[in-house]
Amino acid sequence: MESKPHINELIERCKAGQRKAQELLYKQFAAKMLGVCMRYATDKMEAEDMLQNGFIKVFQKIADYRGEGSFEGWVRRIMVHSSIEYYRRHHKMMQMVDMEGAGHEPSVNAAAASSLEAKDLLIIIKALSPGYRMVFNLYAIDGYSHKEIAEIMCISEGASKSQLSRARAILKEQVLKMDNKRYGYAG
Repeated sequence: MESKPHINELIERCKAGQRKAQELLYKQFAAKMLGVCMRYATDKMEAEDMLQNGFIKVFQKIADYRGEGSFEGWVRRIMVHSSIEYYRRHHKMMQMVDMEGAGHEPSVNAAAASSLEAKDLLIIIKALSPGYRMVFNLYAIDGYSHKEIAEIMCISEGASKSQLSRARAILKEQVLKMDNKRYGYAG
C-alpha cells in the first residue's frame, strides 16, 4: 500500500509541475474548498466551475507559496477571490450603495440561532441578495476586514459596513421567523 505524501512534499512536487501531485493535492482539498465556493455560487454547478477556476490559480501561483501560515488558508483565500471574480464575470452585481447613517444592527438572538441547524442557517444566508451574501460571507465567515472587502469588491468601506449591517438585519428577521414557525408563534 502506497503511503499518502506529506503536504509539504506535495507542494514541492506541484511547484515542479508534476501532474500526479496536482491531482493528489486537488483530491485532498476539493471537498472542503467546494464548500467555500458554494457560499458564493448560485448553485452546485456554478460552485464546481468556481472550484476548477480556483485550482487552476492555485497551481499557477503555487510557486508564490512560501510556507508561511497554513497552506489550506492560502488555498481558501484563492478560492474566495476566484469565486468573487467568477461571480462578477457571470452575473450582474447589484449596485452597492453606501447608506449614510447605517447603524450597527443587533446580532441575531443567540437562543433562536442556537435552535437552528447549520443547514437552516446556510439556506437563510443563501437567500440573501448577492451583494449582501458576499459581504456577509467575506466578513462573518471568511474573516476579512471591511477594508479588505472594499478592495476585493471594488466598493467603499462604508458600503461594506452598510451591506453587512443590512445582511445582519435580514438574517435576524429570517431567523426569528423560522424560530417562530418552529415553536408555533403567530407572526
